[in-house]
Amino acid sequence: MKQITLRDIPDDIVKIIERKSKKDKLSLNRTIISLLERGAGVASGNKSAGPLYHDLDYLFGAWSEKEAEEFESKLKRQRGIDEDVWKKTG
Repeated sequence: MKQITLRDIPDDIVKIIERKSKKDKLSLNRTIISLLERGAGVASGNKSAGPLYHDLDYLFGAWSEKEAEEFESKLKRQRGIDEDVWKKTG
């Protein structure tokens, strides 16, 4: 296997990797490889995972709390079950 040397890794990225490594009880090397696999869309053990997309990431956190509550309220109404529709006949 090939070795790659990375330089100038931002401190916050290093901290995130170290935390994940400790949490998952993996070596730093294994953690970084796992993150690279995920980022490349080749999840470890699942070569058909496909790419991860981030084209909607900018929407994360874009709603105010009020907008989010209104959206959740509307979804909740739509998800309600109309008992009359689902009654068995016969």
